[in-house]
Amino acid sequence: MPTIQVNAQLSQDDLLHAIAQLSTPDLEGFVSSVLALRAHRKASNLPRPEAELLVKINRGLAPEVQARYDALLARRRAENLTPEEYHELLQLTHQVEQFEGQRVTALAELAQLRQTSLTQLLKDLQIPSPHHD
Repeated sequence: MPTIQVNAQLSQDDLLHAIAQLSTPDLEGFVSSVLALRAHRKASNLPRPEAELLVKINRGLAPEVQARYDALLARRRAENLTPEEYHELLQLTHQVEQFEGQRVTALAELAQLRQTSLTQLLKDLQIPSPHHD
C-alpha cells in the first residue's frame, strides 16, 4: 500500500488533496474501505440482521480484482484482448456476477426486512441505479 505524506491536522480539502495522489487501483481500494467504514458506523445503530446485510451490500471487490477486471474491459473495448486475456475476462466476469448477485440478494433481503421496495431502498441508501457495459 502506498504511503502519502500529509500534515498532522487535515481539513477535508487537505485530505482530498492527499487522496488525489493515489493511483486508480489504490483509490478504488480506499473508496471500498471508506464505504465499509461508513457501513460499519451506520450498522452499529441498527438491528443485527440489518447491520450484517449492510456490510454485505457495501463490501466491494478486492481492489486488485476490480483493477484487473477494469483493465481487461478496457482492452476488450479497444479490441486488444489476447485469447488468454479473453479467457481471464470470462472468469473474472463470472466472479463479478456472482459477487453482484450476492449483493442484490442482500439488498432484496434488506428491502424485505424494512418492508419497502428494492427501488425505494436503493434511493434510501443512495445507491445509484445499475448500469451495464
